[in-house]
Amino acid sequence: MGDKNKPKSGVWPTIKPFVNGGTSGMLATCVIQPVDMIKVRIQLGQGSAAQVTRNMIKEEGIGALYKGLSAGLLRQATYTTARLGSFRILTNKAIEANDGKPLPLYQKALCGLTAGAIGASVGSPADLALIRMQADATLPAAQRRHYTNAFHALYRIVSDEGVLALWKGAGPTVVRAMALNMGMLASYDQSVEFFKDSLGFGEATTILGASSVSGFFAAACSLPFDYVKTQIQKMQPDAQGKYPYTGSFDCAVKTLKAGGPLKFYTGFPVYCVRIAPHVMMTWIFLNQIQKLEANFGL
Repeated sequence: MGDKNKPKSGVWPTIKPFVNGGTSGMLATCVIQPVDMIKVRIQLGQGSAAQVTRNMIKEEGIGALYKGLSAGLLRQATYTTARLGSFRILTNKAIEANDGKPLPLYQKALCGLTAGAIGASVGSPADLALIRMQADATLPAAQRRHYTNAFHALYRIVSDEGVLALWKGAGPTVVRAMALNMGMLASYDQSVEFFKDSLGFGEATTILGASSVSGFFAAACSLPFDYVKTQIQKMQPDAQGKYPYTGSFDCAVKTLKAGGPLKFYTGFPVYCVRIAPHVMMTWIFLNQIQKLEANFGL
């Protein structure tokens, strides 16, 4: 293997995948945040996408669509930084072990599963803060937490519930992230090969098509876990101090009994619309960041 194929040493080459991943995720989140907010409200049973949007703007103002943005950005700065950074490190190591040959699909999927678990473990506190901030307006006035921003939410959670409460619902969060990353990365790689090699599409069309396909499969694989995670993270104790669910499995069983398997796909169109553009824009932003770095010799 030539010198140009050898991995560069130093601090920047090591942290660059993490910095690039987090930055691209945060830029994508700035665009997607309103759709994500609507998705959470739909899952909380406030109506269709049109009804939720209309009621939010009418009752809370246009700023309600960006409620929880600070938590969303913090989530990307932790979850996506760790997820995309560790994925690149893992794939580089796997390629090294494979004598520089391209990885088969199953190895990329395994790297995606591992990276998703790492990212979700790191980003779970920010994810909890995001869900609570987005759901706060739907609670009765006496139960609202009135978090002012993500850091205030994290401070209050630690003060009121203890440090370990930051990882409440971390189990389903990790499982969801593993499912999402497996679906996203596996289908993305296959789609790139199909659009580019088989259909002869250009770079822009290939990225758009492949990211849309990967976004669909990421949504289909992860929404059931996302639904359970949301229910666990937003639950409140009743007058006797008892929570409606004892855990994610209990939530899944009760949901299945009450609404059937399709209940897990509540809000799927909006969820898919959110996931696909976020995946697409993350790849596009990441590509542009890498081009900019190359221009500056970074």
